[in-house]
Amino acid sequence: MPERMDDAYLAADRIIEQTGGEIRLGLPLGLGKPNRLVNALYRRVEADPSLSLDIYTALSLGRPAAGSDLERRFLEPFADRVFGDYEELDYLKAVRKDALPDNIRVYEFFFQPGSLLNSESAQRHYISVNYTHAARDINARGVNVVAQLLAVRGEGDARRYSFSCNPEVTLELLPMLKARREAGETIVAVGQVHHDLPFMGNDAELGKWFDEMDIVIDDPQAQTRLFSTPNMPVVLQDHFVGLHASTLVRDGGTLQIGIGALGDALVHHTRRREQRNDDYRGLLDALELPEEHRALIDDEGGDGRFELGLYGCSEMMTHGLLRLIDDGIIRRPVYHWIGLQRECLEHAECVPGLDLIDGLRRRRHISSPLRPEQLKRLTDFGVLRYGLTVEGNRLRLPNDDSVPNDLDHPDTREALETWLGDSLKGGIIMHGGFFLGPRSFYQRLRELDEETRAKINMTRVNQINDLYGGEDLRIAQRRDARFINTAFTVTLLGAAVSDQLDDGRVLSGVGGQYNFVSQAHELPGARSILMTRAWRQRGGEAASNVLFSYAHNTIPRHLRDMVVTEYGVADLRGKTDEEVVMAMLNVADSRFQVELMEQAQQAGKLRHDYQIPERFRHNNPDFLRRVAEQGDDQAFATFPLGTDFDATEQRLLKALTWLKETVGQKDYFKLAREALLHDHDPEKHAEALQRMGLAQPDGLRERLYQRLLLTALDQ
Repeated sequence: MPERMDDAYLAADRIIEQTGGEIRLGLPLGLGKPNRLVNALYRRVEADPSLSLDIYTALSLGRPAAGSDLERRFLEPFADRVFGDYEELDYLKAVRKDALPDNIRVYEFFFQPGSLLNSESAQRHYISVNYTHAARDINARGVNVVAQLLAVRGEGDARRYSFSCNPEVTLELLPMLKARREAGETIVAVGQVHHDLPFMGNDAELGKWFDEMDIVIDDPQAQTRLFSTPNMPVVLQDHFVGLHASTLVRDGGTLQIGIGALGDALVHHTRRREQRNDDYRGLLDALELPEEHRALIDDEGGDGRFELGLYGCSEMMTHGLLRLIDDGIIRRPVYHWIGLQRECLEHAECVPGLDLIDGLRRRRHISSPLRPEQLKRLTDFGVLRYGLTVEGNRLRLPNDDSVPNDLDHPDTREALETWLGDSLKGGIIMHGGFFLGPRSFYQRLRELDEETRAKINMTRVNQINDLYGGEDLRIAQRRDARFINTAFTVTLLGAAVSDQLDDGRVLSGVGGQYNFVSQAHELPGARSILMTRAWRQRGGEAASNVLFSYAHNTIPRHLRDMVVTEYGVADLRGKTDEEVVMAMLNVADSRFQVELMEQAQQAGKLRHDYQIPERFRHNNPDFLRRVAEQGDDQAFATFPLGTDFDATEQRLLKALTWLKETVGQKDYFKLAREALLHDHDPEKHAEALQRMGLAQPDGLRERLYQRLLLTALDQ
């Protein structure tokens, strides 16, 4: 049984004692880090050069850093409200400044996107690894301490513990550590309780692994605010990417999506497809989609309501996926029994009945006479009610009567008809690996009724991201899978970039994206869909996100499948290089099409007399704005899934984004000069100025800030 402690610093001392002061600490990705314990270890080791601490983890979370004084004025009050007393990670502060002590090293396989581009320490110690291999590689580095947050339910001896937000790598790693422990190595497993962490059951519940824990900490001072990721604005460009992607989701299929504004846009338009279908189809009509695009929707997705529902299977359980569960769109259950799963694939409504029993028998998943373990499985999954037993060549009924143990016998069939279950049990509508999101998301998870909670299984990453080790069952469950992720750049030949810049600096990490793309090529009926914005604006100039080539790729072009931009869908699977180039040109922004086309022609990848079809020569923001005017007032909401920003902050966020994306270094001085000379009306934006502390500017600098902000707000 684990040692129970109520002080994280005492636990840190115990860990140092047990490891001899040479600590190789494994921490989960994202939310599940026990920050107070980690900081206690960091401070003990920082103060004692004879100790050493190596940290292996991913997605270390910290408050957003402001890039300018204007951003600071916006961010600090917002961060204080949203993050509250969240305990920041000491090691992350040091990594950001390249100021780690010599006896402490941090190794990560995924960064908070864009946050560590300028940290040499982080860039040098980054480990590039598929998510499915993370546990293997962490174990190979000799990790001797693992620690994470635990959720708790109940009191005293009735307490139950859950890995909650992060069972995904832990469940892979624990058996490896147990084997090393049994071989004589010192391994310390630590859990730190957080009472606000949502309790998740099924595979996330510790169960047998509780006895493998060495220390469980319930420190009152560790009950600080959980880290949350506020929803960011979904701009018009994002909305159209999500709208196109939503047409590729097939009813009755499987859905995986990533985090971010594009994922939110996809969820929003998937919901509108279900809830406001006439308006949804009206927008598609307004796009005047070409015939081949319409055919693609008919063949691969759909624009109708979800009659069968979806099954969710995503390494990240997002607030958007939970919204789809609440809406009843994600509702197709899968079962951890290949026989039952295959039977349910053939029936629109899979319910207990003699037909279901006969089907299981035809597939040889049960026999006649029934064996005791087969009867148990039938009752566990709700095909039959509990109470029946096998007694040799007879089936004993709960009323103490019995019938022949022969599934063809009329008396037996009549009796079984009476003892059929009311509905199937054990169905899972969502498999997830980890979760992270806004505060409202955690609150909703805490409020789930037990029936819904039981249908969500947070589990190990390999079960979600791989097919190996259960291929038959996973293939049967993941019917018509749509793995929908994002990339910031795609090439004209179909490669995609989502983790690293061309100079080698890591933006985030590969995570599970490669796993899902590869899986899409293995699963019957599955498709990989990569969403990307066709262009971006930086420093006052537009630049294409569709390039002829890039110095790095995350997804190689031999795994190209579908690419979605705000201008449509490029279906690349099985196409020649020339066909791929033509499809990618059709979804590129028209400001860059000619240059891209000429590059392809010069490289011999496109015939020299090729002309881009007229329908695709008007891919520009003005076209999207004209289409958007035909939508209702909620079709292109800035925060379709809710927000932590109040109304004034939403206006400020748009204004500051406009300043950052529109104004380059040269344009800044020009704009600043114009802003100072222009006759603005401060009263018009009084609340915004008050929020930024610029209602009464003090000195030239604050006056300039005020005028720049007023210019942006007027835009």
